[in-house]
Amino acid sequence: MIDPHSDLRSVREATERLLTGVAALDSAAVAQPSRLPGWTRGHVLAHLCRNADALVNVLEGRPMYVSGEARDADIERDAPRPLAGQLDDLRTSAARFQDAGSAPADWERTVELRNGVTDRAARLPFRRLVEVELHHVDLGIGYELEDLPKDFTERETEFLAQRFTGAAGVPPTRILTTGGEWRTGGAEGPGVTVSGTPADVLGWLAGRRDGAALETVGGPLPALPPL
Repeated sequence: MIDPHSDLRSVREATERLLTGVAALDSAAVAQPSRLPGWTRGHVLAHLCRNADALVNVLEGRPMYVSGEARDADIERDAPRPLAGQLDDLRTSAARFQDAGSAPADWERTVELRNGVTDRAARLPFRRLVEVELHHVDLGIGYELEDLPKDFTERETEFLAQRFTGAAGVPPTRILTTGGEWRTGGAEGPGVTVSGTPADVLGWLAGRRDGAALETVGGPLPALPPL
């Protein structure tokens, strides 16, 4: 069950972990490559800041971004900032998101995100939590998929399994970890069972790991569409 207020608390806690990790860096480290192709750590941090403001826009009934081009330009503009500027923006943008999320709202209303995607307003805090947690890992500063809270790992695994349900070219797939069991993929063809640690399964589903550590039965590891 989605509880936006509980998720807002989780976002606050995850943001504090992120701020603590980033504060241990220096400006030179911020300029170094992240784990995301073509992005420095500064790009990741800039994206997190602007994503917070974009979700405030959605909560308050405005378009998430003016345009895709404007979104990309904002990230490029903010990526080269020194550490102090990144930290200040992370704190203040996170606070704006918390303030917007704490305002009285109809959490059952439908909101529009990027590219025409719609969702319940109640899911926005969890969407922000995904951004903070996974991009913290993407920074490559010592916070790994294994460090993610157990509840978050299970919820994001379930979300991604649902996302790939019915995906063209993905066989019927049973996913097993110590945290649970999920099904994804299409309905045609022989089924495949994929098993591994919660971190390795989430890494595969989220495009953060290649799945080499996973075990498969019934066929090769399915190739997943890009997120």
